[in-house]
Amino acid sequence: MTVKFFRFPAIAAALLLAVILLGVAVGGGWTQAVDWQVSHSLAIRIDESDPAFITFMQWVSWIGGGTPRWIIVILLCGLVWHWCGPRCAVALGGASLLANLASSLLKLGFGRPRPDLIDHLDHQTSFAYPSGHATSAAVVYLLLAALAPPRWRVAAWTLAVAMIVLNGFSRIMLGVHWASDIVGGTMLGAAFALMGSWWMARSSKNDAQREISLS
Repeated sequence: MTVKFFRFPAIAAALLLAVILLGVAVGGGWTQAVDWQVSHSLAIRIDESDPAFITFMQWVSWIGGGTPRWIIVILLCGLVWHWCGPRCAVALGGASLLANLASSLLKLGFGRPRPDLIDHLDHQTSFAYPSGHATSAAVVYLLLAALAPPRWRVAAWTLAVAMIVLNGFSRIMLGVHWASDIVGGTMLGAAFALMGSWWMARSSKNDAQREISLS
């Protein structure tokens, strides 16, 4: 626990640096070929997909952003409060808010246009990099898995992987993000999930030391 406690901020800082460096690479056009290949494989072909599949991708995308996202965060904060108390709820809610604020600021900073390979199947008005949906999925569900009690941990990690992957694929398939937007958003969300876990570990350690000093 002590080793992890000290490593979390360093790993989070490395992820944040990676997000910025990837943004620079995106701005320089260095990811264009890979982005185009991925979008051509996923977004272009969705026009040939079953309407039910398209609807499913839109539904996945819908719950990952806007008002539905924050409703889910509030409900999950209530769940982790039940699991491990109000501090867990503060960690999840606070990390989610800060991660999405960072995503919005980085979008403005990099100003990357949305893809134009197909007509967007989800209405968007902001810039592309990093993906806010990917950021939210990573911070919310990774931190949820980290806070889950042992008996729910496997299910929570399975949910985290599923939501991160589905959100990422849905955003590319609906034509509103490049693959690099998803990678950047996922790294950004993971960084804030680590910081939320670190804050929880530090608070628990301080409480334990306080109890020892008082005993």
